[in-house]
Amino acid sequence: MKYLRWLLLPFSILYGLVTGIRNWLYDTGLLKSEAFELPVICVGNLEIGGAGKSPITEYLIRLLKPGNQPATLSRGYGRQTKGYMAATLITTVADIGDEPAQFKHKFPDITVAVCENRAQGIRQLQNDHNLIILDDAFQHRAVRPGFSILLFDYHYLQQPHFVLPAGNLREPFSGRWRADVVVVSKCPPNLTFDEMNRAYYRVDPDPSQPLFFTAIAYQPLQDLQGIRADFTIDADTTIFLLTGIANPAPLVQHLTNLKAHLVHHNYPDHHQFTLKNISKLAADFGACKAQKKIVLTTEKDAQRLGVHYLVNAVANLPVWVLPIGIEFLNNGRQEFDELVLNYVREHTTHNELY
Repeated sequence: MKYLRWLLLPFSILYGLVTGIRNWLYDTGLLKSEAFELPVICVGNLEIGGAGKSPITEYLIRLLKPGNQPATLSRGYGRQTKGYMAATLITTVADIGDEPAQFKHKFPDITVAVCENRAQGIRQLQNDHNLIILDDAFQHRAVRPGFSILLFDYHYLQQPHFVLPAGNLREPFSGRWRADVVVVSKCPPNLTFDEMNRAYYRVDPDPSQPLFFTAIAYQPLQDLQGIRADFTIDADTTIFLLTGIANPAPLVQHLTNLKAHLVHHNYPDHHQFTLKNISKLAADFGACKAQKKIVLTTEKDAQRLGVHYLVNAVANLPVWVLPIGIEFLNNGRQEFDELVLNYVREHTTHNELY
């Protein structure tokens, strides 16, 4: 399939030309970007699919929540609603999308909102909040964020930098220069100095752009309500892994390293699980003769298992969730935190909070 994509290169040239012109129009001011007085932090990536935006957004929430009134604002990919909507504790994935639902589930005391028009969403939020975190908004040029964090998945860095459809980039690679900070995510925890150098020269950041490396930090298992599970995965465990994420390879590798036996039910990113999907999972699980067996899924996928027509089917399975966080390599956490906190301090209108 990857060789067939080379046939699409002429279309990529056209796509790159269109997106390049669009960016130029915003850069020159011919198309207007709206700026806001309160701090607006954008988290995004250039490639389609996951680069670890949700874990970095959650990291920012934990970092900035003390002393602030933050809100997250997303487009709400895959939701069945339109316009601005703020999540409540009973809001469903169909209302706001899986990633915002995950944020609200983990941080019930902060505002989680969705709006395809980010400028309109910020205007709705700015009177009651002093900080906005935009999730997956790097290509949303109608808003000019004060601080942009751009992520690159370490495992895809060596691929050709082609835009869609021959490649995976949403815009030309030169778009990276808009970022204030660059993060290479999903690195091996034991990343060597030479590997870091190769990644650095592949990203080729501007001298003014700090570059950080992070690895996935897997957390203890939880149930679907977020309660920690008393369960250890080992060589005797058979895991029925249910995923609908862009790149499950790091998770599969992690579980393989634990010597578990895997049966992977793998679906496309943001897949809306059906009763047929869960029935097949349940049938495979029931047919397995292993004494120690579980169903395992990701936090994002768990949100899509909570829809009403799946509740009964899921309740009959021992479903555990494997949360993830991030770990900064090279002792980069303190420098990253200071960059973010200094930006917020310098641009908030409520300096008394500090």
